[in-house]
Amino acid sequence: MLKDFSAVMPTYNRFPITLTKGDGSYVWDQDGVKFLDYTAGIGTCNLGHRPKSVEIALARQLGELWHCSNLYTIPNQELLAEQLVKHSVFDQVFFSNSGAEANEAAIKLARRYAQKVKQTDQYEIVTFKQSFHGRTLATLAATGQAKIQAGFEPKMPGFRYLPYNDLAALEQLVRPETCAVMLELIQGEGGVHPADQVWLDQLVSLCKTNDLLLIIDEVQTGMGRTGTLFAYQQYGIEPDVITLAKGLGSGFPVGAVLAKKEVARAFTAGAHGSTFGGNPLATAAGLATIEQMTSAEFLPMVKENSDYLWGKLQTLCGQMNQVKGLRGKGYLIGIELEGQAIDYVNRAREEQQLLILVAGPQVVRLLPPLTTTKQEIAQFIIRLEKVLAD
Repeated sequence: MLKDFSAVMPTYNRFPITLTKGDGSYVWDQDGVKFLDYTAGIGTCNLGHRPKSVEIALARQLGELWHCSNLYTIPNQELLAEQLVKHSVFDQVFFSNSGAEANEAAIKLARRYAQKVKQTDQYEIVTFKQSFHGRTLATLAATGQAKIQAGFEPKMPGFRYLPYNDLAALEQLVRPETCAVMLELIQGEGGVHPADQVWLDQLVSLCKTNDLLLIIDEVQTGMGRTGTLFAYQQYGIEPDVITLAKGLGSGFPVGAVLAKKEVARAFTAGAHGSTFGGNPLATAAGLATIEQMTSAEFLPMVKENSDYLWGKLQTLCGQMNQVKGLRGKGYLIGIELEGQAIDYVNRAREEQQLLILVAGPQVVRLLPPLTTTKQEIAQFIIRLEKVLAD
């Protein structure tokens, strides 16, 4: 219910609807109006709303044990870590509650690895302009957007920003104090900009030559969002560390840091921790999620249907003069438009019962659930065409 005054702090520019129910690709508001949801909780409900397998796993766990702390072995946590390792190039996992916490842990891991394992005094992490890594003080400092940092000065030291996809700027990458590089393979909040392969290959080469850790923030691109389980798998690279959250728990709060064994050994007992991270409920959700995503038919279905969506979008956007560009991978898509993106988002919601997002002033962002069907995609294209045509 919308009120003139809320006891909740006004940190969000909320849309004027109240959602009360979700199922698959759809949500309903308090008045029973049905919306096609191509936001998926900002790329979180990757299996759609209330996926049955996750619901069953959570219900089972609710009847057994909710929380016990990380002072004890948590079976679901061990199993989820094993699945993440099995389907990646990494060896060990640390669990947190969110993407910001996962990125914060990765930052700490990089510094501790440099100082305790390599026995250096390196501490600096290079990130990129227009990046987004979270809203804690450390991840905010890692984020290359002044508007996100405004009002929280002085920034935590130890971060330096280079232009994204700029080959010439890589000449400035390495300094004596640099220990790591952290980036998104698709800058989501920054306007849906995928990494250029040539630029990325040069960046990876410089990291290897100069013994810098390569940290990939996969909070938004991970868990099938770009068509493979992790986005780095499409670029032919092996990071030292990746971070996950959002789609890992199908909407249940859970984050993770995955690292190679050599790097992970920097986190000895007492070096880092979390009260709730990886608790029985969170890891039950994560385990059910990854089991569905790694089934034989799931990711091929995602690729087939996302290719179908891209084909429809390319045809539609090619007919619209107000569309300036279409970019992204899989189900992380940006449409650059003439005019303000928020106007299109509002029109879609109000006139077409379609939920989409912005990613900067002139970019509309699409984040469908990975389970969306071709029939739903066809309906989406019809609604989007009307939004653009208006």
